[in-house]
Amino acid sequence: MQLPPVVTPRAYERLSEIGAAGDGMALRVAVEGGGCSGFQYEIKLDEPARDDLVLEADGEKVVVDPVSLPFLAGATIDFSDELIGARFTIENPNASSSCGCGTSFSM
Repeated sequence: MQLPPVVTPRAYERLSEIGAAGDGMALRVAVEGGGCSGFQYEIKLDEPARDDLVLEADGEKVVVDPVSLPFLAGATIDFSDELIGARFTIENPNASSSCGCGTSFSM
């Protein structure tokens, strides 16, 4: 059995600040082939699909498609606001290495 990803309160709070749910949107976290380490994350606002895993708190939603779900088992989806920029981040225990920008990883 795979553990679903966990979304931090800070990530849900940021979705609320940008009004995602009010626009009928959710944060989509997907894994695609490519990037400098073999796989890369795609993080965007999107409409939920019928077969998505939906993670929800305070009316805000984060969705993961069934193909990406095994790559994100046990991962933590967060929001970071630092000097280098503000962005959604993923701490993935399945990644054996990642690139410096944090958007590409290998398994």
